[in-house]
Parts: sequence; structure tokens; C-alpha cells
Amino acid sequence: MLKSELRKTYKRLRNDLSENQIDDLSLAISNQVLKLPIWEYSFYHIFLAIEEQKEVNTDYILNILSGKDKNILISKSDFETGGMNHFLLTDSTVIKKNDYNIPEPVDGIEILNDKIEVVFIPLLAFDKKGNRVGYGKGFYDRFLANCKPETLKIGLSFFEAEVEITDIFENDIGLDYCVTALRTYEF
Repeated sequence: MLKSELRKTYKRLRNDLSENQIDDLSLAISNQVLKLPIWEYSFYHIFLAIEEQKEVNTDYILNILSGKDKNILISKSDFETGGMNHFLLTDSTVIKKNDYNIPEPVDGIEILNDKIEVVFIPLLAFDKKGNRVGYGKGFYDRFLANCKPETLKIGLSFFEAEVEITDIFENDIGLDYCVTALRTYEF
């Protein structure tokens, strides 16, 4: 299926989820994340959910990372360059929603891409080969292209894998894992 079709379908499916369903599915996803073989690393990048887009609530994963005393990184998007800057999440980090309702750090301790070992990635859909569909702006593809090749890329999804995304581009960066409420896919 084409990315444009998948975007429409999965935005509609997500929009149909209730707050309770989102919370239950997000908790189930975080319990699956606990089973991943990723806990020897130190620097974890995670997105903060855009509530208006009904994204996976990452608060549960944030609590796991914090409980395991990991370095947690969150991003600030630059819509002029299409890039992202990454900041260490601390007790004093001030988070504010930008014009697109993305929760972002106001400022803080910036961490370069080469330090990042694990990235949790928001997405709308993914396929059985580890290809993913986001909102189509390419922020994560540009970000991941500047990470080390061995950086683990983990998608988080309310829904199971599609058979195939047919319009994959050369610059699209696939996943190593995708975690759903029911299972973890490994690619």
C-alpha cells in the first residue's frame, strides 16, 4: 500500500481510539518494551506524545528509563532546516508545546547524535520489513541518517504490521524493532 493511503487510514484509526484505549495500549506497549534486549545502553532518545495526534503515550517508557537510571534525550524540531536538536531530560527541563502541539524542551544540555544509542520513533504505520510511515516531513529520516549505523531504531505502534509499504525511497530509514501492544517485531 502507498504511504499516502496508509497515512489517511491510520490517522482515522488513531482518531477513533478513546483516551482509555490509548492509555491501555500505551501501557501494554511499554510492558513489551521491557522485554527488549536494549538495557545495556546509556543514551535513549524518546519522543513526547502529541496528544492531539493521539500518539502512543510515552510517559510509561519514560518512567522505565528513569527507573533504570538511563540518560533520556528529547528533541526540539527546527522547521526551517527540517532538523532536530536533542536535549538531556532533567528535573529542571522546561517543556512547552510548539506551534504544532509537539511538546519540546525550551533549552538545556544539548547531546549530539553520535552519543545516541537507542531511538524510540513515532509512526503511523509500518510493514513486515521494518519500513515505516510517519507524517511525511522527513524529520526522523534526517535525524537517523546522522546517528551511528548501530543505533537501535524502535518504532512504537498501536496497530500491527502492514504486509508491505510499496513506495519506499532511498533515504527512508527502516526500523530494527517495532513494538505493539500484542508483540514485538524484529527486522
